[in-house]
Amino acid sequence: MLKPDMKRFYRDVTVAPVAADDADANGAGEAFQILLDGRRVKSPVARELAVPSRPLAEAVAAEWDAQSEKILPASMPLTQLAFTAIDRIAPQQAEVADRIVRYGETDLLCYRATAPADLVKLQADRWDPLLVWATEDLGAALVVTEGIVPVEQPKAAIAALARAVAELDAYRLTALAAVAQAAGSLVIGLGLVRGRLDAPAAVALSQLDESYQSAKWGADKEAIDRLRALQAEIAQAETFLSLL
Repeated sequence: MLKPDMKRFYRDVTVAPVAADDADANGAGEAFQILLDGRRVKSPVARELAVPSRPLAEAVAAEWDAQSEKILPASMPLTQLAFTAIDRIAPQQAEVADRIVRYGETDLLCYRATAPADLVKLQADRWDPLLVWATEDLGAALVVTEGIVPVEQPKAAIAALARAVAELDAYRLTALAAVAQAAGSLVIGLGLVRGRLDAPAAVALSQLDESYQSAKWGADKEAIDRLRALQAEIAQAETFLSLL
């Protein structure tokens, strides 16, 4: 489903609870499905689209209902995230979690400028509080370095991050993966998932260096486009999380 140039083939979009027997058979608790003219939506690999909350199901259904003559996948971010959770995350959740934890090994917040002094101070003022949160709330005391020379993070810190990631279900892991990859920071991603950050704060932290340079020298169109794309991606992940 959601092939390029696909025409709208349905009239009515509804939400219905998944039968208890079907939910139990799939290893899920309460779940809600999206129906197109009474037929279940299926993912790109033919899995039935069922999500764990009615608010998320209704939001996904609203994306389908908003389509006109042609279905535009780019206008359906919540559907895409749900498909990702079902098709790509849930079937290999442990492997995906391991890959996400690697962002903590090279976390953006741990790599600091050596100059100019105002940028050094800005990074410390903005990034240090989130690293303190990671230490105090997650038990992940990450090491900060200067420049781009890789630093090996303490095994205990990475293990603590791994535990935090392992606690997440496939849907929250999907949102975390999107944010960590977009921001280049597992700590920022976990901050958003756990409610320590909202989407604008996550974007601001991940774009601190770029914002500093833009304020100093001006921003070009490419930089503005990248920022808008990042803002949209992280905001979509936040919305997805809020509906679970």
